[in-house]
Formats: sequence, C-alpha cells, structure tokens
Amino acid sequence: MNPMDRRKFLRKAGAGAAGLALAGPMIKSGLSKNSPNETINVAVMGIHNRGAQHAESFSKIPNVNVTVLCDIDERLFPKAVADLEKVSGKKARTEVDIRRVVEDKDVDVISIASTNQWHSLATIWACQAGKDVYVEKPVSHNIWEGRKAVEAARKYNRIVQTGSQYRSSTVARQSMDFIHSGKLGEIYMVKLVIFNPRGSFGRGKIVPVPEGVHYDLWLGPAPWHPFIDNRMHYNWHWFWEMGSGETGNNGPHYTDKARWALQKYEHPRRIQSMGGYFGITDCDQETPNTQISVMEYADGKIVQLEVRGLYTNMEAEENMGVLYFGTEGWMKEARGTWSTYYGRKNEPGPSSANAGDLKEYKPHNIRGSDDEGPHFENFINAVRSRKREELTADILEGHLAASMCHLCNIAYRTGRTVVFDSESESFPDDDEAQSFVSREYRYPYIVPKEV
Repeated sequence: MNPMDRRKFLRKAGAGAAGLALAGPMIKSGLSKNSPNETINVAVMGIHNRGAQHAESFSKIPNVNVTVLCDIDERLFPKAVADLEKVSGKKARTEVDIRRVVEDKDVDVISIASTNQWHSLATIWACQAGKDVYVEKPVSHNIWEGRKAVEAARKYNRIVQTGSQYRSSTVARQSMDFIHSGKLGEIYMVKLVIFNPRGSFGRGKIVPVPEGVHYDLWLGPAPWHPFIDNRMHYNWHWFWEMGSGETGNNGPHYTDKARWALQKYEHPRRIQSMGGYFGITDCDQETPNTQISVMEYADGKIVQLEVRGLYTNMEAEENMGVLYFGTEGWMKEARGTWSTYYGRKNEPGPSSANAGDLKEYKPHNIRGSDDEGPHFENFINAVRSRKREELTADILEGHLAASMCHLCNIAYRTGRTVVFDSESESFPDDDEAQSFVSREYRYPYIVPKEV
C-alpha cells in the first residue's frame, strides 16, 4: 500500500457514525486518567481461564484495582474471587450481566476475555459508556462488527488495546526491526504454522441449563438454541455460531505478525482455503482441524496460514511459529526467538541470540501470564496519557488481523477462491461470500449499524 492509500485507509478507520446502540448502555463517564497516582478500576468479563489471567496481570500493576469479575456462570465466582484476593489482597465484587458493569461509573476499564461473539459488542458498549477497553483476539466474530468496534473506539476517543501480547515483546519488536531494515531483502511471502493437536470432546446432547448459568447472556448475539452439554467452557471455539475454529482462535496472533512484517494496512485481495475434520469420528466439531489457507495482497505478496490439529512434524521447530521469506534470506520465529538464514545452503545469519543488547530479553510465550505484564502495562500507560498512538496493539491492528482469519474461513466455507475489496470491506457481486461478512443479531444483543 502506498503512503496515500495508507492515509486514506486510516482516515476511514477513524471515521465514526452518529447514534448509539438502541439496546446498549447509554451512560458516558468521559474518564481521563492522567496521573500514575490515580487509581484505575478494571472489570474483567469472562473469568473461566483467560480472564483469570487478565485479572492477575492487571492486579500486579501499581494503582490498578480489579474491582469487578463478570461472568455468566456464577459457579466460577467463589474460586475466582479467592484467587484474585490472594494476588491483590482485595476482594472483587461479581456481576453476571456486562450491561450493569458498563453502566457502573466507578469502572474505568473493561477487560474482555469472553466468548468470541461478545468481543465486538462488549467493546462497543464499553466505548459508548466512556470506558477504555482491553479486548482479546479475535476482536470480532465477523469482519463487519470488527469495523464497528474500531468506529466506536474512534468516535468516543477511547483507548482500546487488543490482546496481541507479542507486540509488547522486546524480541518480537527486535525481529520486526531486523525485517524492516531490509537485511532479508524484500519480504514477499510469510508462512504461519499453527500445529496444535486436539482430541475429541465427544458428541453433545441437549440437557437442562445448569443452575447458576445465565444461558441467554452466554449466547448473547448468537442464535438461540437449546443448551448442549459439551460446548462450555472452551469447546465453543469449534462451532461457527460462537467461534472461528483454530484459524480464528490462534490465527490472529500470527496473521498480525505477517501484516506487521509486510507493513500492510489493507486487507488481502484474493483468498483460498481448504481442509476438513480428519481422523476423529466421535465428535460433533463443526470447524476443520486441518486447514490450509492462502491470502494474496493486491501487490502479489502472499501469506500462508496452515492449521494442523493432528500429530505432525514441526516446521518452525515449535507447534506455532512464523517463517518470513525475503529476496535475500529468510527468518524463522517461534516462541520468543528468531534466527535468519542466507543462500542455498541456509547459512546462519543474525539471530535473537547474537543480534545486539538483549539485557531486556526474556523468552516470550504468548499465553504465559508471567511474561505478559508489559502488554497490560502498555495499555494502562496509554489509558493514563490518553494517547492511543502509544498502544502497541491498537484496535485497528486487531481488526485487520482478525479479518484475515475471517477471510480464510469464508473461503473455506464457500469452497472456492474469493475476491475481497479492501476499501469497502465487502465481496462485490458475491452474495454467498458477503453473507459471512456480518450476521443476524439476536435482540437485545445487537451490534448497531451506527455506533
């Protein structure tokens, strides 16, 4: 993308439409924290696993209090409250309905670690209520609502960080500096590998909703269906109404690395994807466990995303990683280390072990709460300064990364190559593909056309 196109894209990203969500919260707090001595109160939405890590990470930052734990499953509250109290020395209150949380004037930040279909809507409601937001990847369940989350962040001038933790990693930023220096030549292709063996979780059956579970709130914007016993709390990832499969689960971490390396502020133009659910016959998973996707930008540069859910070799010497291919050499990056290779004999070049002063370096595990502190701290610092340009992973970055995964899934579900228009974020003259760009929302959990 040339500089003029990039500026045009960013202007579009900052444009917001008028109006508020009819079913959403209407109160605006307009909070502005400027002093590091001022206390920032955080509410965490979704506390089963990832949200518990959010609460712990925020509670370790000076003058940040986790005051509310929000979840639709009341059975989780006793342990979550006790665990947080051990870390922070303070007892958080609990809430089941996110709408009550965003209406709370004492809450400054909403941290979202819920099911995917809630990510964009909760972000929008929080922005409308004057809250800043930390939202996990993927930031959306579909492309259209991701754009609405960006519009809400810009319209209400909120600080919105996405959970791309490696963007605050010293080594990740060092590897990108190396790539952008041109020492690998021009990067023309990036391969993303997500090899994560997962077994069967069986076939679900319709059962009564367990006591303490607020099922309607759990579904939120998703279509209503009877309670099925094998979809809580993690297995929802593998059903299209709530999740996006492994491509949309871990994929956004890596698609973001690809577009970071390629310096892309546009969407891929042509996308193809194929795969299936192989090797397991006693499971009702809808999403593929093996999926190979290829995305091509308008300038011809390529991103490959390969998901393998069965046993496999490790191309990046890890189960997840990135291979960057340049005209002069290539780089392998996985789990906090990177190395380069040159020539037909793959002669070793600079790496994270010898590329300079690494006193700040610690191996960076995307999912390890112990080393995610800098990303949460970066967000809190931006909340205090009110400067979104200080964020290492602004909501726009999250939208572009998540959209790449959505595009792969759209190509997979249509069974053919699809052509996407980056400017309009649509599939011109392709009604079938366009039907996956948004969805029908269930009242009152409606993502508004005008935020």
